[in-house]
Amino acid sequence: MRPVSAHPFVRFGAGAVAAAGILLAPLSVPASAAESDQLWIAAPYEMNLQTGAGAAAPVEVGLYHDNDNFTVTDGRLTVDASGLAGVADVTWPGNCAVTGTTAVCTVAEVPVIGPDYSPQVLLEVRAADGAEAGAQGRITYAATATGGPDGTLEAPLDSFETTLTLSSGPDLVLEGLDPVEGATPGTVHTAALTVSNEGQEPARGFTLGMTATYGLGFDSRYDACTYTQTGGDYAPMSRAECAFDRVLQPGESFTLPQPLRIALADHALRERLDVDVQPVGGVVDLDDGNNYRSLEVDAVNTADFAVRGSRVGGAVGETVKASLTFRNKGPGWVGNLGSGDSVALVDFTVPEGVTVTRAPAACDPRTSAGGSYRQGRLGAPRYVCEMPYWVLENTVRTFRFDLRVDTVVPDARGQVALRPVITGAGLPHDPKPGNNTGWVTVNPTPVA
Repeated sequence: MRPVSAHPFVRFGAGAVAAAGILLAPLSVPASAAESDQLWIAAPYEMNLQTGAGAAAPVEVGLYHDNDNFTVTDGRLTVDASGLAGVADVTWPGNCAVTGTTAVCTVAEVPVIGPDYSPQVLLEVRAADGAEAGAQGRITYAATATGGPDGTLEAPLDSFETTLTLSSGPDLVLEGLDPVEGATPGTVHTAALTVSNEGQEPARGFTLGMTATYGLGFDSRYDACTYTQTGGDYAPMSRAECAFDRVLQPGESFTLPQPLRIALADHALRERLDVDVQPVGGVVDLDDGNNYRSLEVDAVNTADFAVRGSRVGGAVGETVKASLTFRNKGPGWVGNLGSGDSVALVDFTVPEGVTVTRAPAACDPRTSAGGSYRQGRLGAPRYVCEMPYWVLENTVRTFRFDLRVDTVVPDARGQVALRPVITGAGLPHDPKPGNNTGWVTVNPTPVA
């Protein structure tokens, strides 16, 4: 299967609820996976290109590999543009050695794909003289690099190409929405937002969609917009669906009837406003890559995560019920909307003298050292419980275990600790790490 290039953020729009349901990576990697690696090419699958003597369109292509246990260097990307003959012309970047319609482009160090990934080869294409709308051409790619378990990596052959179609129509472009740092919860921020038509034909009306994360609200309201709330199993968000019947001529720009004002709630922390624009009437936008922008708002706030255990007692052979409780004491909420990672893991070490006979579905069994426990879900010496990818400013979640008392050990204690998904990353929003640890105590000694 051809991999899909990763956007640095999960994009929220009309399909926000579906996009937010991200599968989380496992906590441990099988040995076979740790010893393998694969080279990939990140390239657009298809693009529209304006006819005539319009501005050049960028085609961003890059290399990446799977396994960060290996260092991969000396990437060599072969770009074959012979399939564009009579359709489009290519301007090559400086890191490509060109021979006719083919070039070999160098990538000194090939990264593992992640939020900061950037393509390393930036081609520019423009319609060839005399080429008409509807004409199609393609660029094909191949790549090798040095590294991996065998010393050499090769991208799957005949798996990567970009099809370009010459078109004439509107090209709506969103501009503005610069990042906001150090915002104060409870305030209102005014954001600049402009829609321009950089195409060759008018856009006869367009829609504007805006999705605000839980800590943001729409302080300005427009008659052309319908406002809704989403939530359920996913992080709550606000959505505005706007329809403007204005004709936007080529080269013309549009701003909202009033400035876009975004209100920061008292629980705001790391927030986003995602905006997308599309022409109406079934018209295809020439380049939908510039139809979306995201306003990132970093609020000065904290979210105090805390955990506590419980005290239980029982005779030999009895089953006792122990609880681990996570609490966000606020004032901020936390949502890992880009990565989809759990906001925290609740790590429980089982006390001496008891055996786990029931464990919550969200809690995975582990060995004492934290590795995979392969003897079933029950009876493990340690459990790691996964929180959702978002918690509100007052979220409380309890994990309940059944413990069979095998031996009465007075004051037997098992630690309950909060930790991040990525080891060493910490919980930077948490101002009180001292309450991130608790204890489950079995058969505590009575206090005199």
